[in-house]
Amino acid sequence: MPSAEIISIGTELLLGEITDTNARYLARSLRDCGVDLYRKTTIGDNARRIAQTICEGLERADIIITTGGLGPTVDDPTREAVALAMDVELEYRPELWEQILRRFERFGRTPSENNKRQAYIPKGALAVENPVGTAPSFICAANGKVVISLPGVPRKCST
Repeated sequence: MPSAEIISIGTELLLGEITDTNARYLARSLRDCGVDLYRKTTIGDNARRIAQTICEGLERADIIITTGGLGPTVDDPTREAVALAMDVELEYRPELWEQILRRFERFGRTPSENNKRQAYIPKGALAVENPVGTAPSFICAANGKVVISLPGVPRKCST
């Protein structure tokens, strides 16, 4: 049976300013799929601490699921943290930027230059289009284990 850990990312979660509904949803979904959930962790918006938590989780589990921190602002460090944990650089993906532009167009809004940050993901990662919001998800694989990074807003995590 594969094992997993969930890492909820966001200082607002850590400080109790908002409730972490994502981890609950993911935990139940993993259980229903027959995945052994080893641990749930909440960590603030600090790339080095997140990377360390991911590395520690990979020592225990086959699958790490991060939720949150994929937005366009500097306090959304998940992309950088996963790249650091996987020992790769971030790379710009023009096709992701096009997806983001189309999403903003559907919303009737204009993206800021900050939104372009969301088109950077860890080198070699598999990008997963977000059908609801602007933040793409991605999957990184190494040594038979995976890190799956999902946006933090619950409606952006639904399947």
